[in-house]
Amino acid sequence: MQTTLFENFQIISYSDQIKSIPGGYILTGSNVSLEFEGTPQGYYRHGWQSWGLTAWLDPQFQLPVQKPTLLHLMQTDPLYVNYLAPNGAWLGAVEFEDGNILLLGALGLEAHVALHGDQTRSDAAQLHGWYDAGPGEWFAAFGREESVFTAYVNLLGQRFGKTKKGKSPRVWCSWYSLYTAIDEQLLYRVFDELGDLPFDVLQVDDGWQVSVGDWQPNAKFPSGMEMLAQKIKTTGRKAGLWLAPLIALESSQLFRTHPDWFLRDTDGSILSAGFNWGEPFYALDLTHPAVLEWLAALMKQVRAWGFDYLKLDFLFAGALPGQRYQNMPREAAYRQGLKVIQESIGEDAYFLTCGAPILPSLGLCDAMRIGPDVSEEWENYRDARLLYNPTTPGARNAIRTTVNRLWLRPLVHTDPDVAYFCSLQNSLSIDQKLLLQDLALVCGFKATSDPPQWLSETERNQLYAFLESNPVVERTGRYTFSLDGREVDFGPAMMLPEAAKGLDALASVVMGWLGNQGWALRLFDQQRKRALQKKLKDLYKY
Repeated sequence: MQTTLFENFQIISYSDQIKSIPGGYILTGSNVSLEFEGTPQGYYRHGWQSWGLTAWLDPQFQLPVQKPTLLHLMQTDPLYVNYLAPNGAWLGAVEFEDGNILLLGALGLEAHVALHGDQTRSDAAQLHGWYDAGPGEWFAAFGREESVFTAYVNLLGQRFGKTKKGKSPRVWCSWYSLYTAIDEQLLYRVFDELGDLPFDVLQVDDGWQVSVGDWQPNAKFPSGMEMLAQKIKTTGRKAGLWLAPLIALESSQLFRTHPDWFLRDTDGSILSAGFNWGEPFYALDLTHPAVLEWLAALMKQVRAWGFDYLKLDFLFAGALPGQRYQNMPREAAYRQGLKVIQESIGEDAYFLTCGAPILPSLGLCDAMRIGPDVSEEWENYRDARLLYNPTTPGARNAIRTTVNRLWLRPLVHTDPDVAYFCSLQNSLSIDQKLLLQDLALVCGFKATSDPPQWLSETERNQLYAFLESNPVVERTGRYTFSLDGREVDFGPAMMLPEAAKGLDALASVVMGWLGNQGWALRLFDQQRKRALQKKLKDLYKY
């Protein structure tokens, strides 16, 4: 069906059915298109999962395929990583010279949107959307950016639901200071010295478990997880815990004992879901009854230990393409598994998703990480320039994608990751740290990983004031905000690096090759661990 939409700016739609609603139109079809004339000034690219690049880009710019390819499964949507036209998961938008935007957004799962046409001339171009698993509905809207996204959010809330929690907690997290080097003695020391810092949750991150896949305390936690949670509660805070329950390392007991629980290729071989912790890891099949039973039991065990705040990571694995026990679309299978998790932990627990497919997680979690991890540096030259990888940890990568996903705030608590206050072994400038802190205030989700022992008196006072602050936030532009009348501009974080040229291009090839070698990644992991142990010994003298 061909229909002309938006009288003041004629756009031709192609779909099976169309219906006018307040704020736009509902289109129905497996494939739909919005055709328009003129050259758009920008294209809104939306990443598939938490870490995936989300940004307004020049439509004429061909985004380089990020490296290394070995990590594509854990950083991008593997189905579309090599798709050359401007494209993104579930939605896309174009901006015109007058500032208006045209948005096409899916109202269901397994959907993708791309911009097609010659963007160098005034010939007709089109936003093209398609579902991978049969027909579905779409929302088409034209107008000012804020009103268009607000209308889309309202429809997503009706279809998927939204968080029922009123306010996000203030969190101290072990990861960005201690990483996997945590142990019982060290954490107890940190908890004791937090004093009157107004945290609501103390969250224990990666490093407590026997293995990723084997979710029992390792030898570094001899008193067990129940005692760890109790220790946190004696400080007057809730206990938080990190897990990655949808994956298992190759060396884990879970993987060796239940190989039939994991996603497979068409030839029956088990599919890799990525490479981390110095080895490959694999994705659990969320359509397998035994997996869902195991997952429910695990979540109930964690709650029985006394943890009320759960950060579940690497969740993308549940929605990777592959052969499943039951023939079910990948995002529907993921949503089924997430619902089992939600029901098993109970309504009184706080549930944060990370590395999570965005739309399939809505309505089933309280908070969602909406950008890559932060780090103690603004931008890593190797990752940004040579590998052209905007999903890797870094303050700039985190700010860029998070700001461009703030339209999700009415649906879920938006986690921008931690803010830094400590100056020890941190290369961020004062202004860069302030941007991370301001982003947390804009999101309404405040967290840090700075141990109190590392903070100067001034830094501790700044952290206290940050945790207690509740500014009036007003959006004044795409990247600008007013916080109690103070102007904040996130624009400096938005630019992407130029593609590598000359000697950098040669180095890019070498680095991309190294990044695809398991031995090289293991070597890097070992070097990082040695550097971390030295850092902790120097700082803690133990």
